[in-house]
Amino acid sequence: MINFNIAAWRAWAPGLDSVADWQAWSQQPRLLDASNSAPDVSFLPAMQRRRLSRLARMAFSVGWPLAEGLEALPLVFVSRHGETPRTFDILSDLGAGQPLSPTQFSLSVHNAVIGLWSIMRGETSEMTAVAAAGDGLEHGLIEACALLHEGAPAVLLVITEEQPPEAYARWIDDVPFPYAVGLLLTPGEQWQVSLSAAPPGAPRTRWPHALELLRHLLAGHTSFQHAWKSRVWNWHRTP
Repeated sequence: MINFNIAAWRAWAPGLDSVADWQAWSQQPRLLDASNSAPDVSFLPAMQRRRLSRLARMAFSVGWPLAEGLEALPLVFVSRHGETPRTFDILSDLGAGQPLSPTQFSLSVHNAVIGLWSIMRGETSEMTAVAAAGDGLEHGLIEACALLHEGAPAVLLVITEEQPPEAYARWIDDVPFPYAVGLLLTPGEQWQVSLSAAPPGAPRTRWPHALELLRHLLAGHTSFQHAWKSRVWNWHRTP
């Protein structure tokens, strides 16, 4: 079992930015138009913004406000699929016999976002990039809670997924639309999460776990479960 407090959260998806937007979505969850819209990151200098993909912009848009005023803040970045559009472009160029861009490649690797975060914030605290299965939220929580246990006063957890290119549609079915969720975690007993085995044939959680968490937070639920394959994550909040 892991224990932690959620001190604050932020989230972004196309058309959903404010708490009111997410409150409305959580009451009637629906698929969103996976358009090319991107979050506002005007708090960054223009030259820095130009290097950011939408995945990176999503991560920065939810993480930057949560980190405001905090120094030496460890970061755990979670994405199952990572920079699939950028990687697909690189593979397309390779298949067409075109020269590959070193910049494109360097920004396609899984830890590129935390590298950019470190540079742009001047942050030298411990940072981890996690690529897990559909329950990456919980795996990221384990990593974050380990940092809290080691003495970090707070840890920033960012979970984000980009809409994959259509060519991947047969294999990637767990990204209903682009989204990012940021959680500022602190030590405490507000939340307890434990792991149990799923019964045979148990259906997986309908929406990505990070989005399901927002639904339960906004509804004020104190107990719920997230199921992924053979794993069931049991969430409980102390009233």
